[in-house]
Amino acid sequence: MPASSLLLPLLPFAAAMPVFAGQDGRQQAAGTDVVAIRKDQWSRMTVPVKVVAQGPFRFLIDTGSQNTVLSTDLAQRLSLVPNRKARLVSVAGTQIVDTVEIDQIDLGRRSYYGLTAPLLESQHMGADGILGLDSLQDQRVLVDFKKNLMAIDDAKNLGGNRGFEIVVEARRRSGQLIMADARLEGIKVQVVIDTGAETSIGNLALQRALSKKRKGETIELLSVTGHQVNADLGYSRWLEIGDVRFNNVAIAFTDAPAFKALKLDGRPSLLLGMRDLRSLDRLAIDFATRRILFDVPSGVL
Repeated sequence: MPASSLLLPLLPFAAAMPVFAGQDGRQQAAGTDVVAIRKDQWSRMTVPVKVVAQGPFRFLIDTGSQNTVLSTDLAQRLSLVPNRKARLVSVAGTQIVDTVEIDQIDLGRRSYYGLTAPLLESQHMGADGILGLDSLQDQRVLVDFKKNLMAIDDAKNLGGNRGFEIVVEARRRSGQLIMADARLEGIKVQVVIDTGAETSIGNLALQRALSKKRKGETIELLSVTGHQVNADLGYSRWLEIGDVRFNNVAIAFTDAPAFKALKLDGRPSLLLGMRDLRSLDRLAIDFATRRILFDVPSGVL
């Protein structure tokens, strides 16, 4: 199964503290940025992004990725020379990667400065790069699945909470917003919205909690790092987050190091992927207020 999620706690080689604690992805320019969403071969969202005033290039939107990522081909094209290495943690394992410094990237009219980006192969990402949380913090990301549009701005300029039937509080950890008010077939589960994953990914604690109910088949997940990992595919009848309900949720269970990096390996946890998110009309991820907002199709509630 292609396009497994990517989570990127980046650590310096042979060191113990985050190497990128100083990067803040500061944004500039007022006004709402609305960009058209394209879909790659696995139905993930990509948007046009300029890098150091060149482009636009096609970037995957990945709310499961802590860092913005460039392809090695794009870095060479832009004459960005790797200047350090870092340890990258993904669902398929850990590896040492090259990184480059990016002076500026532009998404719509909004600019972000001083980013340190790991390099991965474009053939594995299926895009020129990945737009991660370091480019999305302190903003609201609004995804309109019906119109195939994404908007980035503060909550007020995006209409506040109007039109969203369900608002769920989340807590922040390593840049991620983690929702605790969720149950999967009655089991309390921690949920992270992951727009970079097609299929939802569950940890082994969640699999153990469900193991008495059913057994699934074994599949292979292909990571954007190019690595492969085996996973047990299972199905859950329902997942509830607050008052929103997802039915027939497909879950790939694997012992992903990313869960441990987020301190989610010891309790049932789930990376909620695009297969289920596309059942919504709209989704808003408000990093500034740590809220996730759901607009469900009419007649569902």
